Amino acid sequence: MLKFITKRLLWMIPSLFAVSFLAFVLIQLPPGDYVTTYIATLAASNEIIDQNTAASLRERFGLGDPMLVQYFKWIWGIATRGDFGISFEWQQPVSGLIWERMALTLVLAIASLLATWAIALPIGVYSAVRKYSIGDYAFTIFSFFGLSVPSFLLALVLMYVAAVEFGQDVGGLFSHEFEAAPWSIAKMLDLLAHLWLPVIILAVSSTASLIRVMRANMLDELPKPYVTTARAKGLSEFRLLTKYPMRIALNPFISTIAWLLPNLISGSVVVAIVLNLPTAAPLLLQSLMAQDMYLAGAFVLLICALTLIGSLISDILLALVDPRIRLE
Repeated sequence: MLKFITKRLLWMIPSLFAVSFLAFVLIQLPPGDYVTTYIATLAASNEIIDQNTAASLRERFGLGDPMLVQYFKWIWGIATRGDFGISFEWQQPVSGLIWERMALTLVLAIASLLATWAIALPIGVYSAVRKYSIGDYAFTIFSFFGLSVPSFLLALVLMYVAAVEFGQDVGGLFSHEFEAAPWSIAKMLDLLAHLWLPVIILAVSSTASLIRVMRANMLDELPKPYVTTARAKGLSEFRLLTKYPMRIALNPFISTIAWLLPNLISGSVVVAIVLNLPTAAPLLLQSLMAQDMYLAGAFVLLICALTLIGSLISDILLALVDPRIRLE
């Protein structure tokens, strides 16, 4: 196990360098740069910037250097000082902008994951054990509903229900009086009061897909001889299900960790915009639209790093849960 983890960690170093270079290139592929986008935005407001001002802005931001020079300056600052550069649009250090939103993004993602597992696991097992029953058909309809309804549409409907029927303040994760307030018990309780709506919206589609996967995996395991043998030895049905077939069928749940971590940043952009959530996804979209390359590049690099870390955690947990998997 230690050898496997060490090898994976060493391979992550060149992988991150390769991915960071590709991300930097892709961000600069659209025509123009941040100054071009900035000038176009001002022109829409009938403000004109002359060529000398544009040239001085490019020199100030280092956009006149060749792309390779810009990349090596950026990656050297990250490797030596942990400095992701300065955001062009916000005129602030990129590190501060990223970590400011990552805490709330992490809370929202973990709450959505726990809600997804808490709902999908028992329903998937029930649908497999009671296949073709009324309950199985009802949960199947729910699964298809969750997979087919767009998340942003569900967000709009639930926002209307919460505001009109329950009179709750919707949009954002805090009430107005707590948005700029320091952390306290009252602010945490206010966060919990607003958290249920985005958690339900983000969990619906994931729950629907995992229910079908869990049901299919359980149906594959239940007819196998080891289940019949355990039942013939007098093992109770609950203990039989939890000790053998459900343990093996849990693999897809553990595998979701691989995409959960990068989903902290890139996932649910539309839902976050509709609900006005102060998470990382809207900031990533805004940085890409403005061609704010240091901010967007930092987000893309962080997504790739979290993908590698999530895959490593998923592989290790799969080896611990499923005895058929050996990391060697």
